[in-house]
Amino acid sequence: MSNTPKSLYRDEGVVLRTQKLGEADRIVTVLTRRHGKVRAVAKGVRRTKSKFGARLEPFSHVDLQLYTGRTLDIVSQAESIRAYGQAIVADYPAYTAGTAVLETADRLTAEEREPSLRLFLLVIGALRALSERTHPAPLVLDAFLLRAMSVAGWEPALGGCARCGEEGPHRHFSVPAGGMVCPPCRPTGSAMPNPATVELLDALLTGDWDAAEASQNANRREGSGLVAALLQWHLERGLRSLPLVDRSDPTAPRRGAGLLSEA
Repeated sequence: MSNTPKSLYRDEGVVLRTQKLGEADRIVTVLTRRHGKVRAVAKGVRRTKSKFGARLEPFSHVDLQLYTGRTLDIVSQAESIRAYGQAIVADYPAYTAGTAVLETADRLTAEEREPSLRLFLLVIGALRALSERTHPAPLVLDAFLLRAMSVAGWEPALGGCARCGEEGPHRHFSVPAGGMVCPPCRPTGSAMPNPATVELLDALLTGDWDAAEASQNANRREGSGLVAALLQWHLERGLRSLPLVDRSDPTAPRRGAGLLSEA
């Protein structure tokens, strides 16, 4: 048995997902502020007498104390900073969008313990907006996805040509090229989105919410398709949660949703 002492550290993070371990434990995947993505064991949290099991649910912003482990760290303390889950799961569009936010953050941090403060702050901002109904949930999700791709180095070209840089506006959009393309650079099979859709994507990327919320549903649907195609291209496979996102008319009646199920 190793006598190597375990080191203790503290960080805040957002719970991305959980999975059962044994009879009473849970593996918690957390995107932290300073240590990147961390997978840790929370012992005994599935027992009814657990002190911090409810604090380690998806959508939770928590302050954690952990011990480093050989393969997985161990959670020794968990204090709630902000529990976004209750407000998010009570609203179906917010729940489906929030689930996609968490899965995207998980997929974009393939390397564990690689700090990404900008992505962490984007996740917090998206969950806050979804829980407070600040903006329509589908727009919050697409803004998050565009900005998360920007953080990852995949920001789409919406003004100049993605290939040669020639100033736009251009009429064609190529997913493999990474955005709008000029006529000489246009690959076969490029899309021709409505100019209003391109303006919407630019508004979401830059945070112009007045312009984004003034957009038409048809442009929102078209923009969402382009964003999803771009993300899938870069990740090389799609997100399970994206096809489930509720992009219905925001004026339609909303229904509740259950908690994220454990793997």
